[in-house]
Amino acid sequence: MSTPGVLSFTQQAWEQVLAKVKRAVVYLDAACAESLHWGCGSSRLLEAVGNSACYLREFEPAAVGGGAEHPKAVFVLSCLLKGRTVETLRDIICRSHFQYCVVVTAVNHAVHLTANHVPPAAAAELEGQQPVFEQLEEKLCEWMGNMNYTAEVLHVPLLLAPAAPHLALTPAFASLFPLLPQDVHILNRARPDKRRLGNLAEVDATTLTPELLLTIRCLVSGLSSLCEHLGVREECFAVGSLSRIIAADLANFAPAKNRRKTATGRASVVFVDRTLDLTGAVGHHGDNLVEKILSVLPQLPGHTNDVMVNMVELTALQAEEENQNIVAPGCLAQSNDPAAKALWEALLNTKHKEAVMEVRRHLVEAASRENLPIKMSMGRVTPGQLTSYIHLFKNNLKALRNHCGLLQLGLATVQTLKHLQTAKWDNFLAFERLLLQSIGESTMSVVLNQLLPMIKPSNQRTNDDYSPEELLVLLIYIYSVSGEFSVDKDLGEGEEKVKKALAQVFCEESELSPLLQKITGCDSSINLTFHKSRSAMDELFTSLRDIAGARNLMKQFKSVYVPGNHTHQRQPFSLRR
Repeated sequence: MSTPGVLSFTQQAWEQVLAKVKRAVVYLDAACAESLHWGCGSSRLLEAVGNSACYLREFEPAAVGGGAEHPKAVFVLSCLLKGRTVETLRDIICRSHFQYCVVVTAVNHAVHLTANHVPPAAAAELEGQQPVFEQLEEKLCEWMGNMNYTAEVLHVPLLLAPAAPHLALTPAFASLFPLLPQDVHILNRARPDKRRLGNLAEVDATTLTPELLLTIRCLVSGLSSLCEHLGVREECFAVGSLSRIIAADLANFAPAKNRRKTATGRASVVFVDRTLDLTGAVGHHGDNLVEKILSVLPQLPGHTNDVMVNMVELTALQAEEENQNIVAPGCLAQSNDPAAKALWEALLNTKHKEAVMEVRRHLVEAASRENLPIKMSMGRVTPGQLTSYIHLFKNNLKALRNHCGLLQLGLATVQTLKHLQTAKWDNFLAFERLLLQSIGESTMSVVLNQLLPMIKPSNQRTNDDYSPEELLVLLIYIYSVSGEFSVDKDLGEGEEKVKKALAQVFCEESELSPLLQKITGCDSSINLTFHKSRSAMDELFTSLRDIAGARNLMKQFKSVYVPGNHTHQRQPFSLRR
């Protein structure tokens, strides 16, 4: 048996699910599908189902039900079995002919008791019992139309999407974000009869909304299961207000207290609020190929951490835009391909230049093993060179099958190197370095005035100019790296100019991207008025000022850059280091 880790934790969890899915219609929500995608791959699930037809479906209200030929269903869900989730279960089952339903939830039964307002003392007396799950089993039989049919509800900790042996993601919590100072006002409005909160330092679990508290408890449930798998007694540390609440909740989580009594190992768990260091998330000073791939290639639909790789190059179709949606896209996750996994892990851990050379080496070795007519070339690796190696596999079906995962990573590399955004990477980096040099020497208003000429409407932009989304990235970088600054008349005027310019640019976009739709609250540029756009900018800059002040309450780590001198440039650093 392999050493316990994030990969074995995820794979063992999925084995429990796979044991239930034989000849079933399987419904998955997006977060569980992403965990499967990185953990063991959809092909493993299809093998376990065992039917020649594909019976995998997205869990959603409009999902197709099961006919008379589909008597069994398995629902794999990342969330609490409550509210809209239960309503969706009911709707799907009522329009189907199921006789056997299995519902898998990634959330511990103890959290379901909390969600159903069971007091801690009463919950402690129910240890070993699962009344919430048992009640839902009865409901499932009722919805199937026969109380003699079979229903099962069980907890399986499908928390992680393991991107690498030492890197795991939590797709179900992709939208869980640290609190900002403006959120204190929202919390105060939700508790009008209680003492008003002055700042984030006063926020604790008792002051949070029930919805946010349950989300945190769901995360804690999964983390506790991970620690149980690792066999460790954890000691929690936190940097930031929300991290402090999560760490405290894990420390006080009843199942975790019982688990720690028998744990033989020890581990330190460090929680850090992302808002304390957004420069690391949006900056361009990282020299890593994977960072660029994730930045420039389109997101894989329904996923938070993978991209679409255009596979048309490996077909007989012309590589034209109208053909891109004919062939299913490739991706970065290659859970069942050892060679591709080895390359992926190398790309994660090496600098850009070495990573590109590693891609070339893997392609050359694969072509050699397949006896393909490869022409060796040394020196700098170019997109054209990599493409020529990839094309060697094009008309060899056996070679394509043997190295499909490797070819997807190779094409992801080529498409990233050729992408217009990659060429703009150095522009971002130059601006960020200029900003770092300006900190301490120039006021924030001067920095914003430097940004102002870069804000251009779509009809005046060239490929070298910044799009609205890219300008927002630069603004987040500016405010996060600058930290606390004095507010004066010049800053107010500088912000007003940038707000007005951005609001006008948003209005003149021919089509609003999903991000701009979310920010403005409009699904079409036709419906976006200047007033709406300007209001969105006011809210945006309130958040930017909150980001700038995110480290105000800290005694250490108040800065995320190293000051320069006459011989060394100022450098960004990360709180994670």
